[in-house]
Amino acid sequence: MDKHSGVGVIDKTALVLGALEGGPTNLAGLVAATGLPRPTAHRLALALEHHRLVARDTNGRFTLGPRLGELAGAVGEDRLTASAQPILTALRNQTSESAQLYRREGDRRICVAASERSSGLRDTVPVGTVLTMQAGSAAQVFLAAEDLDHAGQLLANARFSATVLAQVRKRGWAQSVGEREPGVASVSAPVRGPGGKVIAALSVSGPIERLTRNPGRAFHKPVVAAADQLSRTIRLAQQ
Repeated sequence: MDKHSGVGVIDKTALVLGALEGGPTNLAGLVAATGLPRPTAHRLALALEHHRLVARDTNGRFTLGPRLGELAGAVGEDRLTASAQPILTALRNQTSESAQLYRREGDRRICVAASERSSGLRDTVPVGTVLTMQAGSAAQVFLAAEDLDHAGQLLANARFSATVLAQVRKRGWAQSVGEREPGVASVSAPVRGPGGKVIAALSVSGPIERLTRNPGRAFHKPVVAAADQLSRTIRLAQQ
């Protein structure tokens, strides 16, 4: 691929960032790797540092900055939600219940995509809704993948127990009945990224009168299948 875009400053900036892919380097190393004049390399590195695209390590060497990770995370989230939407819609059609996708943000979870049942009694969780990690099957999925010490801190105020989380880890899915909201049941399964890390929880939810007090019996297979499909889609997209 031609490395020259016709916009000189952009091409030189790309050279600096590309040189830092291999790890931290001092100004002399940056000059050697890019072929840029020393004043130019220094000026670009300082400008990129101002915008957090470049940072310094403890030895003062230039390294890739935190802003790049934030931008990469935004790209990953867009890919996740875009990939999830048709899968959520298919799951809703298969189960006739509302389907949601949650991402974890610290000690809470956020609905980032959803496909609602079109009519009748349903559980509506609008995109952008922020929920706690103390109740609900999606919360169980996240905490089941959590470090035991940290999960223990959150369990102190949770409506489920460490025993429940052990069951979730063993079988690969979670269910809740009236935990998050009276009269609502749900089933959730983990969505895994590269390396098997849990990056999201995929759920179906609806009234207990339809999902019953053992919602996992009828719904865990389609929910797990949908979560696995989304996991595969995300991993393939990142190869």
